[in-house]
Amino acid sequence: MENFSLILAIVVITALAFDFTNGFHDTANAMATTISTGALKPKVAVAMSAALNLVGAFLSVEVANTISKGLVDENGIRPEVIFAALVGAILWNLMTWLVGLPSSSSHALMGGLIGATVASAGFGAVHGDVLVTKVLLPAVAAPVVAGVAAMLATRFSYGIGGTADGEATRKGYRAGQIASAGLVSLAHGTNDAQKTMGIITLALIAGGAIAPGSNPPTWVILSAGLAIALGTYIGGWRIIRTMGKGLTDLEPRQGFAAQTSAATAILASSHLGFSLSTTHVVSGSVMGAGLGRKGGVVRWSTATRMVVAWALTLPAAALVGALAESVTDLGDWGTAVVAVFLVGASAAIWKFSRREVVDSANVNAVDGTEEPAGVVTAAIAAVTPPPTGTLTVTEDLTATIPAPAATDTAAPAVPPAATV
Repeated sequence: MENFSLILAIVVITALAFDFTNGFHDTANAMATTISTGALKPKVAVAMSAALNLVGAFLSVEVANTISKGLVDENGIRPEVIFAALVGAILWNLMTWLVGLPSSSSHALMGGLIGATVASAGFGAVHGDVLVTKVLLPAVAAPVVAGVAAMLATRFSYGIGGTADGEATRKGYRAGQIASAGLVSLAHGTNDAQKTMGIITLALIAGGAIAPGSNPPTWVILSAGLAIALGTYIGGWRIIRTMGKGLTDLEPRQGFAAQTSAATAILASSHLGFSLSTTHVVSGSVMGAGLGRKGGVVRWSTATRMVVAWALTLPAAALVGALAESVTDLGDWGTAVVAVFLVGASAAIWKFSRREVVDSANVNAVDGTEEPAGVVTAAIAAVTPPPTGTLTVTEDLTATIPAPAATDTAAPAVPPAATV
């Protein structure tokens, strides 16, 4: 019993560590555009996001129930399986954070859980219908829907505000950005903090601490909310730079359109119990907002790397989770080996990240290598209607009148009058 209690405590601590990495990994989802447009100072932005993440954790438990009750079979799942799943999720989060890629913490967690469960109990222990309807389909549909909505909202905002005073318009949209960023933070806490609640609840059920089918206890909700809030406050500056500057260049009204579209999609999905990737949604809305402005550029090389990371997240985390489960299945010493490996690998990644520090002071810096507009961007920009208002054309007539020919010889001097 003492050994079992110890492993259960290790699982809970590891789950909260994952929640912490989820917080700093996904800070960019709420605050990257707000920071990049200058609507909020970096440290103020992450502090506000952290507080609203904590509030959002208490709004619903539908997503937590999807993780704890629907994705895998509760019967036969040991705490060691959940520990292995968390190892896969944490390592994938840290690797993608190191290279500045906004991959999905949600899919990393679910991939690790699926891989560890399959290694322990076989494919039959994974509920395929829940995986498809509440994980895979939203992963594909959500960024597309949010991107289209953000593009249309951006075009609409430029259409109705084309003749407005520039500075007054920017101030108004910056205020709107702050409000919409707060809404995204609230939505992020509602969706992402619940995933850790679900995984801890599943561990408690597997360990016999609570009855099968139970909702997350209050202390689980509070601890998960605090862990993700603390991680958010630390700030995942590398990913904030990618989302705010590396993917596209946003003006305040584009940032407002992107964040509002993302928050709407995330809150709706949380209400339906979809374990949505907030990273996918926000990335899609940022790209949509970039395409919505005439002359806007989406850096497709960065977008392509992001999509590749998205596609690799589930299988990569599942593979690590399955390998970790194979080692923990050898006994207590196997669990200890996996724990030591997790701590050592995490420390090595952090130390490697110190070679090039990205923080609140340089988060808006760019490397000077900007990608030109691609085929898709150019095509969409070409059909963007011109802004409303009167267009004044001034012809430069001097361009059509040839300049007098220059001469290198001086005019002959006039001879003096003859003296009689």
